[in-house]
Amino acid sequence: MSRRKRLLKLLFGLVVGVLISQFTYRDPVCDLSEDDPQVPGHGLVLVGVMTAAKYLDSRARAVYDTWGRKVPGRIIFFSSEGSTSAHVPLVALPHVDDAYPPQKKSFHMLKYLHDHFVDEFEWFVRADDDVFVKTEQLEALLRSVDSRKAWFIGQTGRGNTEELGMLSLESDENFCMGGPGVIFSRETLKRVAPHVEECLGRLYTTHEDVELGRCVRRFAGISCTWSYEASAEGCKMQVILYHNQSGEAAFSGDLKQKEVHRAITLHPVKQPQHMYRLDKYVKGLKIQAYQQECIDLHRGIASSMSQMGYTIGRLPNASLVQGLPLFAAPRGSQLYLGDPTLLGMPQSLTRHQPRAVQEVLDWELISKTLYSYKDLNPRRRIGSALKEGLNDVVRDIMEVINSYSKQRGRVIDFKEILYGYWRLDPVHGIDLILDLLLVYRKYRGHKMTVQVRRHAYVQQTFTGIFVREITKASPSSVAVPKIVKHIISTFEKIPPIFPSITAKNQRQTVNFIVPLSGRFDTFRRFLRLYEDICIKGGEETRLFVILYQSVGFEASARAIEGLQGRYLNSGVSVVYVNESFSRAKALENGLKFVSDDDLVLFIDVDMVFDARSLQRVRQNTVKGRSVYFPIVYSLFDPRITNRSLGIDEESGFWRQFGFGIVSIFKNDYKKLGGFNLNISGWGFEDVAFYDTAIQSDLRIVRSADPGLVHVYHPIHCDINLDSNQRNMCLGTQANMLGSRKQLEAIFRRFRHLFS
Repeated sequence: MSRRKRLLKLLFGLVVGVLISQFTYRDPVCDLSEDDPQVPGHGLVLVGVMTAAKYLDSRARAVYDTWGRKVPGRIIFFSSEGSTSAHVPLVALPHVDDAYPPQKKSFHMLKYLHDHFVDEFEWFVRADDDVFVKTEQLEALLRSVDSRKAWFIGQTGRGNTEELGMLSLESDENFCMGGPGVIFSRETLKRVAPHVEECLGRLYTTHEDVELGRCVRRFAGISCTWSYEASAEGCKMQVILYHNQSGEAAFSGDLKQKEVHRAITLHPVKQPQHMYRLDKYVKGLKIQAYQQECIDLHRGIASSMSQMGYTIGRLPNASLVQGLPLFAAPRGSQLYLGDPTLLGMPQSLTRHQPRAVQEVLDWELISKTLYSYKDLNPRRRIGSALKEGLNDVVRDIMEVINSYSKQRGRVIDFKEILYGYWRLDPVHGIDLILDLLLVYRKYRGHKMTVQVRRHAYVQQTFTGIFVREITKASPSSVAVPKIVKHIISTFEKIPPIFPSITAKNQRQTVNFIVPLSGRFDTFRRFLRLYEDICIKGGEETRLFVILYQSVGFEASARAIEGLQGRYLNSGVSVVYVNESFSRAKALENGLKFVSDDDLVLFIDVDMVFDARSLQRVRQNTVKGRSVYFPIVYSLFDPRITNRSLGIDEESGFWRQFGFGIVSIFKNDYKKLGGFNLNISGWGFEDVAFYDTAIQSDLRIVRSADPGLVHVYHPIHCDINLDSNQRNMCLGTQANMLGSRKQLEAIFRRFRHLFS
């Protein structure tokens, strides 16, 4: 127990004592020093770790640096004869080598533990150097079991499918699998250790754990705890002694898994860096638990002090009696007990009381997908952040539900969230209503397994923002690594997808292909922008305008000729077309004037771009490897917004489902089969092309590009369009009018017209 935590408990006891005029609470355990032999855990367990000479400076050291130093007893590493180490407590077993399987090493290790320590410890653990142990949970488990009896505890095995009937095991015999760890009581070790040599002389298989189980069965008269039997903690052995089937990749990914949280031992951890990573993660969980306990203690203190007339804001300067301040240690000192005002909003179904319509918190529906009116797509996938948060909440709920499983002889497992609602408020926190499908298993008395549904009402309260300042003068400060400083200073830079390739293409020529039919004023703006950004800015670009003969044809042609006349090397070309407009065919016509190795950018005249967006085009488009579909920002109708060009939720929206702007190498375009030239009229050819690209081997790069802005223009949806095209056109037409808030305001203003 940390000193700060003990002080908080002591302080809480003092407050309660003063208020109810009883004696002051005092935990006698808190007065014992860590070196006191009476501290619980000394003499409890001795862990023997089997390792090899080649792993002493890697795996073995990682074990000792992490959980090995926190064993509630002692840990010793066992290796082959002649092994030495300056980092771990090591016993080099005589006449033992590092050959695999380590049968001789395992049996001789047990004999050594018996001969030297059998009367000093209650429990003995046989472990490998690739297992991670949560020592506090191990201690809790062992203290809940009568160590005077013969126990052989582990994850039960009978061999895999191929080995059934080949391990010389009877139908009622088993063995404890060695990987996740095996636990012996003192009585078991006393019965088995004198017969080690006899067991080694009668080996039936090459499996060390199988033969150890056979030896225990013969001389101790007990079997390994069966996996389907509940342990003293009310959990299955394969849950608390967990073996991951992923092999070398085990525990290298996301650690926020129920198996990681529930287990006492985790196996296998093949890489030392993964052992250190697991240790940091488990420490982080412990810190979170301590922080929550501290908040709960502060809440208790605040509740008690309120009876003396103290509000939360006055707590830092409160006194229990005259001359006895409530928080004697000042802020910044080592014994400071934390800010007592950061308690979070009290839990209540009505803790948020809106005073206006704008303050009403909106609920979102969680099912297989997320339903929300806040997004242009009201039905979308559940994002990774929300999914991770839900997993955390469900894991906490199940821990609460199963906290008394041992006493009740049952366990409840989570299966899935059938549906739920959630809302977020930055001040109050998060509210959740979850419909959970659970599996109820009763393993004591009348055994049964049945599915049940339960509603969970959850509130997560925000307490405040914590800022930790680290100064060089502080002896306990931790220097910020240079790499972190570099990341902090450059986080706004978008890293290239393929650094080794894109570094060579910083000056890659971008070939603009722009279809144009009418819309002279819009085209004139685009041409001026191209002149400023690309020609005057010295960008490596070329522009191909596919000009259809329609209204404004002559004016557009003269504007192009004027630009060509002002700049002899303008890189601007025009292709004249005299047929019905088709965007797909227009882009195909433009591609005829570039080579297979050229980078092309399909863009429309109503787009605004800058030099940074061109650089992102070069970075994210790699020949034979990636296609770039930028997410552009689309402006609302200015007649509704009354705003000029700007990027915010009231001026426009990110066009997540627009795929018309794309950069690709011509050769990759040809491999994808190009656009469907049979599509005429508004849109849809880009959606079909995007679907084709997704199904290819090319990497699809999508990101919001603030340099690409679609300027509003009215959209006409021809009544003769295909039904799918017309629906898409009408949807886009509606989305571009204005934000929901703005449209709602207009509706409220003119509501009388709809009645």
